Amino acid sequence: MTNNTNWKKITLLLCVLVYCCDAGQASDTAKPNIIFIFADDWGYGDLSYHGSSFCKTPHLDRMAKEGIDFANFTVNSPVCSPSRVAVMTGQFPARHCVHQHFQSVKAHIQRGMPDWLDPQAPTLPRMLKNSGYKTGHFGKWHLGNVADSPAEDAYGYDRFATFNGSGNIEIKKDGLASVDHAIKFIKEFKREPFFVNLWLHEAHLAHFPQPKYLQQFKDLDEQKRVYASVIAEGDEGVGRILSLLKDLKIDDNTLVAFSTDNGPEFTKDVTHKYHGKDESSGLGGYYSVGETGGLKGRKRSLFASGIRVPFIVRWPGVVPAGKTDTTSVLTAVDLLPTFLDVAGESLPEGYKPDGQSALAAFKGEPWQRTKPIFWQWKGGDNQDYTWPSSGVRDGKWKLLVNEERNLMELYDLESDWAEKHNVAGDYPEIIRNLSEKLDTWTASLPAAPSTNSLSKSRKKLLKNNTR
Repeated sequence: MTNNTNWKKITLLLCVLVYCCDAGQASDTAKPNIIFIFADDWGYGDLSYHGSSFCKTPHLDRMAKEGIDFANFTVNSPVCSPSRVAVMTGQFPARHCVHQHFQSVKAHIQRGMPDWLDPQAPTLPRMLKNSGYKTGHFGKWHLGNVADSPAEDAYGYDRFATFNGSGNIEIKKDGLASVDHAIKFIKEFKREPFFVNLWLHEAHLAHFPQPKYLQQFKDLDEQKRVYASVIAEGDEGVGRILSLLKDLKIDDNTLVAFSTDNGPEFTKDVTHKYHGKDESSGLGGYYSVGETGGLKGRKRSLFASGIRVPFIVRWPGVVPAGKTDTTSVLTAVDLLPTFLDVAGESLPEGYKPDGQSALAAFKGEPWQRTKPIFWQWKGGDNQDYTWPSSGVRDGKWKLLVNEERNLMELYDLESDWAEKHNVAGDYPEIIRNLSEKLDTWTASLPAAPSTNSLSKSRKKLLKNNTR
């Protein structure tokens, strides 16, 4: 009898311990995990779900069917670096004087740009880290591109492995090394709330198509075959992340969002098949045949296809499945306040966001944008689709102007989603109102970048020039 009683006590104690452990784990994962997958140079029409004529994206198609596909999401620049600054800071990139991609000190001086994103700027990973998240960044960086750029952990990351970054922990562009690192990170911190920025190389130049996908698309012509292979590789990376979440049984506690930094690249030179001198350096712009989905413009343009990109959100049990949202007007600077809202955190004191939380829209609820969206672009080369240097959207109206203000186009985006019909001549009062808002915003921007974002060589050059 005594032995039976002791065994019962031991069994009861073990049950209590197991319960406490489970309760502790549940407490640790009460905050949702957040994964933001940012691809590169995809057109709105590059998803088979969006009607691509030759690309296949089964994993993203499934993600859209299990979540919400937002049709009115824009990024805040038509090129890489400023688009990524908007995601990181929740502020329009012009507030940080980032107008083009990071390149060289000489180019930065000419463009009035910093040499890197100021590490003292407000950043999403630092805010989430301060609220108890483990933070990781894997893949492309391109928030600085000179020798003494700060390491990525200066911006609030616990783990990182990047290309086009500081060079501290560098990975290859070709293949899915960024996904491998993200998977390792997720496995390590699966019992804690985590945030992952997974910034894919696909489909930026250079192209490195894998043989298995070239075989899959062997019936396409040469250009489409290479491009479809690269898109399929990026889609595979998304699929690997989604499968991992299910395997680890953290699927229901993880928000996953997918987008791309700007619209599709433009094939400038059909004879340029290689990114460098030969095939070993990757394939070149000849294979950049991404589809716009009927939208006006391409990369490097403030017209629709340069900045309206795929945006899919999936969170089982929270984000309704199988919905396409054609009314919510979201933009990249909304991601920071939205992700903090997902984490149950308030915006830090003194922080001034340009975006607003769209968590209600993520949940499938009615949501109305109350802030205008502004764009500034200093890389235009006066081609038909690159001339707008500034833009503003407020409500259904979008105004685009050039620097001299002798060109302007106005679009009613509720009736003209693809921006095919310029109605500037019909609404002078709307143009006047939007122009005033654009002028007020432009006047609020800094005249020069922060000294925290200048390289040693640049400071030395400035010092020599002032003697």
